[in-house]
Amino acid sequence: MLPRDRNKTLTALAGTEPVVGSKHREAQRLEHFLVNAPWEAEEVTDRRVALLKRTPATAPHEGGVLVIDDTGDRKDGHATAHVGTQYLGSRGKVENGIVAVTAVWADEHCYYPLFTEPYTPAHHFPRGKADPGFRTKLVIGAHLAARAAEAGFAFRAVVADAAYGDQDGFRADLWSAHLPFVMALKPHRGTWAREEAAHTPIDAARALAWSGPDDPGAWQAVTRRFRDGHTETWWAADATLGGWGPDGRIRLVVATNDPATLPPKTTWYLATDLPRPGSPRAGESGYRAADLAEIVRIYGLRNWIEQGYKQVKDELGWADFQVRSDKAIRRHWALVNCAFCFCWLQETFEHDEDDNTGSDPPVPPSWPGRLRRIRSWLAPLSMLARIWRGWTTGPLPAELKTLSIALTNGHGISLYTPP
Repeated sequence: MLPRDRNKTLTALAGTEPVVGSKHREAQRLEHFLVNAPWEAEEVTDRRVALLKRTPATAPHEGGVLVIDDTGDRKDGHATAHVGTQYLGSRGKVENGIVAVTAVWADEHCYYPLFTEPYTPAHHFPRGKADPGFRTKLVIGAHLAARAAEAGFAFRAVVADAAYGDQDGFRADLWSAHLPFVMALKPHRGTWAREEAAHTPIDAARALAWSGPDDPGAWQAVTRRFRDGHTETWWAADATLGGWGPDGRIRLVVATNDPATLPPKTTWYLATDLPRPGSPRAGESGYRAADLAEIVRIYGLRNWIEQGYKQVKDELGWADFQVRSDKAIRRHWALVNCAFCFCWLQETFEHDEDDNTGSDPPVPPSWPGRLRRIRSWLAPLSMLARIWRGWTTGPLPAELKTLSIALTNGHGISLYTPP
């Protein structure tokens, strides 16, 4: 959880000298812990998830969502488990790397990873894609969603981007597991329809009547609320595409800030099986009705956590592992997820005087803010210990010992206070 130092190498994490320190006892002990020590990543994950469930600040509820997404990072060579030439989201192109599928629980207050599974390209299996052990990212995502539900994590819907939303099989797997969903579609995703009907989501959106805010036609105004406190008026509508419609098994919901032009970056085309209010399907198999404002709110939560993946990778060393085996990689990810969740769990154990003073409503905590707060005591403590051990083997003087105890107890100091 310390700031990046030598790309999160084992020697840096162990506090030893670069390169030559790799044989130091502390570095060897850390490598043994990651690679050979007798512990299981799944057991650590289960304990972390159980702690999140019973902690008031992070306890799941039915207003939250479960976001399924994958993240890919570049890796050289071919000897590392799960590595292959594939599309990497962090690079925006096809390259040699490793991809992980993650289930993240989120609401307006916090978000945290639940479970992570690596995607293994087909060439790692003797029979390729025909091998019984091969699983696509879609299959892994559906499995993680079902696992989250089985673990007792309540959520309003499973949320995913167009890479998952465009796949009929993924939606069918969620439907079979009785897990409602709200997923994006590509604007020009084609589907069968009569010649005179809409054939793509963007065609269906253009077919909706719009004569301006005073005569919105089929569009309804919805308010989007952002974490910095400001709000925006968007417009949403139920559209018809092929067999999809307001009262069908799947609804097509279009949301945008400008129905006249449908800007590509601020227009969402969403497929959902949450029935509209008044629909005969409302209440069927536990599917509660959702109006347009709620559909927009649900998918908007995914946009908030998108930066979380980047922050995890960049700040906590998600992709900086220097191990090759499947077991060690899973252990690395399990520990990074523990560090990520530790930021949110601190809310239960400390009082935010800076955030919750005065008559204004409390400011929702942020993951970067939590990390900075933790680093305010962790970084000075680590540096103090490293400098003192390098200077002498004697005990700390009284003043430094008092400072060390205060830092150990989580009383941070500002790293940016001028001398």
